[in-house]
Amino acid sequence: MAEHEELESEAPEFTLEIDPAAVCFLIAKARAFDAKVASADRDEVSQPGEDDMHDVLEDYGDDPVAEEIRGAIEDLNEDEQVELVAMIWVGRGDFSVTEWEEALTAARERHTGPSAKYLLGMPLLGDLLEEGFTALGYSCLDYEVPV
Repeated sequence: MAEHEELESEAPEFTLEIDPAAVCFLIAKARAFDAKVASADRDEVSQPGEDDMHDVLEDYGDDPVAEEIRGAIEDLNEDEQVELVAMIWVGRGDFSVTEWEEALTAARERHTGPSAKYLLGMPLLGDLLEEGFTALGYSCLDYEVPV
């Protein structure tokens, strides 16, 4: 008779100040926003040699998904916003997961106010956030995400 091994969920490697369900909510909303921005970019007719990177700096103030993301980020306290930025930097590869404390320190030093504008200007925000979240030992499959 073959031995049956039970798969156990490992506890996350790091304890976060921010609610993991809130991170998952932001990942879902950011992906929806990223898809809208990518779709709009593909619809535009550009001239040869035109630099499309300026689109990243566009203000999407009237977009309801962007407003949801902005509101959710602004509702976070400073420590939670710092963790969010550090998590994205880990996801982007600026810091490794073993450098989590350094990422937090750098994010805290650079924090000058609400992080929403900075984060909404990042291409692939949802992917970067999920990469960092996963690197820290978390998975959105483990959390109920509010809609």
